[in-house]
Amino acid sequence: MAARARRRARVTFYTYTGLAAFLRRAPEPIAHFVAATVAVALIWRRGLATRMRTDHLRRVLRHSTGADPDPESLKVLTRRAYRAYARYWVEGARLPVTPGERVHERMWIEGFDHLAKGMSAGSGVVMALPHIGSWEWGGSFLDGIGYHMTAVAEHLEPEELYEWFISQRNAMGLSIVSLDHEASGTLIKTLRGGGLVGLLCDRDLVGNGIEVEFFGERTTLPAGPATLAMRTGATLISTAVYSGPGIYHHAVISPPIDTSRTGAFRDDVARVTQEIARHFEWYIRRAPEQWHMFQPNWPSDREAEQARASG
Repeated sequence: MAARARRRARVTFYTYTGLAAFLRRAPEPIAHFVAATVAVALIWRRGLATRMRTDHLRRVLRHSTGADPDPESLKVLTRRAYRAYARYWVEGARLPVTPGERVHERMWIEGFDHLAKGMSAGSGVVMALPHIGSWEWGGSFLDGIGYHMTAVAEHLEPEELYEWFISQRNAMGLSIVSLDHEASGTLIKTLRGGGLVGLLCDRDLVGNGIEVEFFGERTTLPAGPATLAMRTGATLISTAVYSGPGIYHHAVISPPIDTSRTGAFRDDVARVTQEIARHFEWYIRRAPEQWHMFQPNWPSDREAEQARASG
């Protein structure tokens, strides 16, 4: 069994790194065409990822309009979501070798002053991010103008694949901290030094987050952004980096979120985390097909999958 597990790990490693090498070296239009073809083909597997992506889109549209979308419109949007994810993978593979001037040319930002003012205050900035578009492109752009971002990444297996992902993020101009017991201390140190921390926080990986209402249902989101900002005095903002229009990227940065103390610490963390959830709803509604969420994200998702497995 150990030998079989090692073989699977090697296959996984070479699949990811080989695909990334192809996407990096192929002419850009060909890389996008191949990735989009593979992504659309994956829809027909009808596995967990496709079920969750479709269910999440249905939930977002229902919350926005008050009614379930018609099945055909939902299919079209699901295909667009997979094509958007293909673009994310192509750009992620190519970003480590993309010239800085090209990154800069293809980026424009709404609300940049909110980030600049937060950084100039000297107490650091916590940037709360959903899995929309290409946050790495935004991080690479910020590094190019002197705002180096530290982010957190979930540990992956096999180990060599995780180390490869870290090396790719480093080449993009990002510093990555592993999601473990030492992450909080590293992030606090970064903020107290006036640095920038970016946290993807639209999914509760650890399972000990704060309960919020998110698209009309109760779920949990990580407490990290609110907790870090309140403990360090850092400015807390939310941000989304959309892919498009065309070859460009478009970031939206919110005004500072109020992190003032009004009561018990946990109550204030819950209040701020709920505000982040409201920001994320607004970002996702703007381009639901660009929300790269393929995992169960609400208790009802997990209950449905359990019923499916037992039935």
